[in-house]
Amino acid sequence: MRKRTLGFVALGAAASIFLSACGGGESSGGGSADGAGYNLAETEIVNASDATGGTLRYAMAQDWDSVDPGNTYYGFSWNFSRYYARTLLSYNNEPGENATDLVPDTAAGMPEPNEDFTEWTVQIQEGLKYEDGSEITAQDIKYGIIRGDFNGGTLANGPSYFAQKLDADPEFNVFESSDPLGEFDAIETPDDHTLVFKLKESFSEFPNILIMPQTAPVPVDADRGELYQQHVLSSGPYKFDGDYEPGVGLKLERNEHWDPETDTLRSALPDNIEVTLGISQDEVDERLVNGDIDVDLGGTGVGPAMHSRLADDADARPNMDNLYSGALRYVNIHTPVIEDVACRQAIMYAANRDSMHRAWGGELGGDIATNLLPPALPGSDPESDLYPSEDNKGDLESAEAKLEECGEPDGFETVIAAREGRDKDVQTAQALQEALSRVGIETTIETYPAGDFFGQYAGSQDFVRENNIGMSVSGWIPDWATGYGFAQPITDGAAITETGNYNTAEIDDPEINELWEESMRTEDPEERASIYNQIDTLVMEQAAILPVVFDRQMYYRSNELTNVYFQPGYAMYDFMALGVDRG
Repeated sequence: MRKRTLGFVALGAAASIFLSACGGGESSGGGSADGAGYNLAETEIVNASDATGGTLRYAMAQDWDSVDPGNTYYGFSWNFSRYYARTLLSYNNEPGENATDLVPDTAAGMPEPNEDFTEWTVQIQEGLKYEDGSEITAQDIKYGIIRGDFNGGTLANGPSYFAQKLDADPEFNVFESSDPLGEFDAIETPDDHTLVFKLKESFSEFPNILIMPQTAPVPVDADRGELYQQHVLSSGPYKFDGDYEPGVGLKLERNEHWDPETDTLRSALPDNIEVTLGISQDEVDERLVNGDIDVDLGGTGVGPAMHSRLADDADARPNMDNLYSGALRYVNIHTPVIEDVACRQAIMYAANRDSMHRAWGGELGGDIATNLLPPALPGSDPESDLYPSEDNKGDLESAEAKLEECGEPDGFETVIAAREGRDKDVQTAQALQEALSRVGIETTIETYPAGDFFGQYAGSQDFVRENNIGMSVSGWIPDWATGYGFAQPITDGAAITETGNYNTAEIDDPEINELWEESMRTEDPEERASIYNQIDTLVMEQAAILPVVFDRQMYYRSNELTNVYFQPGYAMYDFMALGVDRG
């Protein structure tokens, strides 16, 4: 998901510390034929320009989970939705080491906490308007939040941080309330420009969840539940041009009521933005390199075929960035389906990490992962490896011993789920399938639509059990740059939901759950990092997640694309900065 899975995303934000510390800057072009532009977007603005006009063209093999800001968890969607949905806070709009600093968006300043971090007050800017000219109020932001997290499962795709943290009835359903703003008192609005958030317990990292699309304003009268995504009421520089067509595309045009004086985060250079959906990754890549589109919306880099082609193309090197995304690519081992921990540990031992690494492009695709937390996050220990093997090709003797221990000496049968249109996910599943067959674990690979993967398939408890899905290929980027921002949604029992579930392995371990609660009562960041390290180890001991790679992605940027830089908060280029110059 970042996703944010990266899956998603959701997907779901990466740490700025993945970037080198040389700071920001500007470049006037895409580099020279000697490769001088290679990886330039990591720390600099490539092809800087203030030229306006033109159509910025996106394409993607998959579809959105939803274009509704209150119902989305893919990293690309969080990035893209900012065109039409302003949030309380955002990431800093510059490349380099300060890229993931939090800054106000609709907020007039940064949130103010009380002494024990159980109450946070946010002032919003006055004079902000929707596309119809009506004023944006604090009540609209409150409603946007509660519809996204307190909806009885109607909007199942988004994160659940507000539901977890606000001091509210978890059974409250915004769509069954006759007076949702009046009945919901965990967010107070003493006037039209003030929000007061009341939490169940101390949460010192609370400002980080105010970047989420769920904080985009939605007037009560405009809401249409699931159908709202057909035409979201814009608070940003662009509005829908017609309706969103699932599986087909989305067009945006300028919103004349957006005031750039209130928004320093969006350059709004193109006149129009077009998204084409439902074409294969190979075709997306060909169109990108040929100049027929400007950006791959999915933001996860080119597919395997183009990856191999570009890796050997010296002429294309100035237009390439091969960057750490901040993501962990991994396989969930579904604990309700493969219940015995020894059986799960057999999978961990039998996996061929070398072949899965090659499925992700080998060295250019990232580093083999043997622990949960990405190496730049406090508390990570990349040297930790509870299931070592020679040359990372698997320890079959230990796997067979674990199968004996769990009463399955001849192995067992199960299903590996992967997302359609995600070639690397499928190839990872194939590599794992081959490795597990060596010890009698026979698997069938089933692919499901990426847009509904977590809502209806791998993230649906009933579907997983009914279809014997023992594993699913996924990916995750931090929602913010701490162990909590990365791993809580995928390992905390409190994050498990019946559908739209991103704790897909359904880890519900009392010791892990208590450590998550302890972390939020802990003020000292170093002490919190120690807790996150303990959680990492326990998840590995439970064999609920099989890490694959801390990945790099290969991105291609044309010379017509302006103001290109990598935003680690979304683990892709910052869409809000982009323009086109076809002169």
